[in-house]
Amino acid sequence: MIETAQKEERVLLVAVQMGDEWETQESLDELAELVRTAGGIVVGRVTQARERIHPGTYIGKGKIEEVAALIEMQDVSSVVMDDELTPAQYNNLTDALAVKVVDRTMLILDIFAQRASTAEGKIQVELAQLRYRSARLVGLGKSMSRLGGGIGTRGPGEKKLEMDRRLIGKRISVLREELAEVVRHRELIRSGRKKGKTPPVAAIVGYTNAGKSTLLNYLTDAGVLAEDELFATLDPTTRAVLLPCGSEILLTDTVGFIRKLPHHLIEAFRSTLEEVVYADLIIHVADASNPRMDTQMAVVYETLNDLGAGVKPVYTLFNKIDLLEDREGHHLWDSHAEKTYCISAKTGEGIDAFAEGLSEFILQGQILYEETIPYAKAGLISRIRSEGQLMTEEYREDGIYVKALVPSPLYGKLLAEV
Repeated sequence: MIETAQKEERVLLVAVQMGDEWETQESLDELAELVRTAGGIVVGRVTQARERIHPGTYIGKGKIEEVAALIEMQDVSSVVMDDELTPAQYNNLTDALAVKVVDRTMLILDIFAQRASTAEGKIQVELAQLRYRSARLVGLGKSMSRLGGGIGTRGPGEKKLEMDRRLIGKRISVLREELAEVVRHRELIRSGRKKGKTPPVAAIVGYTNAGKSTLLNYLTDAGVLAEDELFATLDPTTRAVLLPCGSEILLTDTVGFIRKLPHHLIEAFRSTLEEVVYADLIIHVADASNPRMDTQMAVVYETLNDLGAGVKPVYTLFNKIDLLEDREGHHLWDSHAEKTYCISAKTGEGIDAFAEGLSEFILQGQILYEETIPYAKAGLISRIRSEGQLMTEEYREDGIYVKALVPSPLYGKLLAEV
């Protein structure tokens, strides 16, 4: 019998503690979730309290020996570090431990590669991976280690390295062009929204696994994958929602945020995350059942500021309140938000109140105009389209019946004209 089942990797987690112990343990808890999402099993964790990360090996020599002993005892196949390693740290640890060494960035990139399903998502992931790899291409290995340049220092190994660099550079250029084309297409859509006065856009943001996709599914039947895993969905989805006021709003689900989000990913996914920048409203979904909710919310706002979306109006949804045993004992408040709602995207609790809040947002500065316009003044319809939101247009014997949301200055002019 030949066993074809893929063997799960046994993983040891390693972190350097430079601050509070609880913060390091929280980061390791999240790292363990990332490993589980990637398909591995965590068999242990090691921490070392240091003033700063060791520049050559991430952890100290004694701790490396301790990790090597645990690898032997626990039959460990991979060691995952809780920070991004420099090329020197990565090579030195690989040599010292003799097993596969993975850092936090590599792990997240691996999960993203598994989850990307659209052409744009695959381009973004590959671009991030190549940028990461290009920074870690090292020169002459141990078998050819010589100082200086010139005669006697060049060889096949270095030619192969330069070839790899050149190929990666070319591929990065191709991917950048493809991504630029996606960005141009997205900008055309955005300009079309402005010209056509399409519904306002709300971007759903939040820490990964907070329930963003579940919320979108509940409101729109979008059919987006929603699982109890980090980065269950990667590619953005936009759907229209009809609100109680009779107007529509476009909801865009974005990639989840996470602490120590790799710089490579922020750069590669900037075109997708820019949907947040161009949105009219930000809907921040927070997991009220998570004991680390406050830390996660801080990460979300830090990322929004990095993207230049820190000044957008925010509605915060404290999700998963159905999992709270003592709701009164939980202080759910967000000083960054204009409004807050307690909801359960799974059961629908609190969603109606949130929908009413979205209606109020759309109606700000808008007046509902409902009138039959004579055919002689049909030109007013184009003005309503350009300055307001035309909801109903019906041609009747006595004129054109319209129902629209218009700004107050236009409302006064329409009353005077008709």
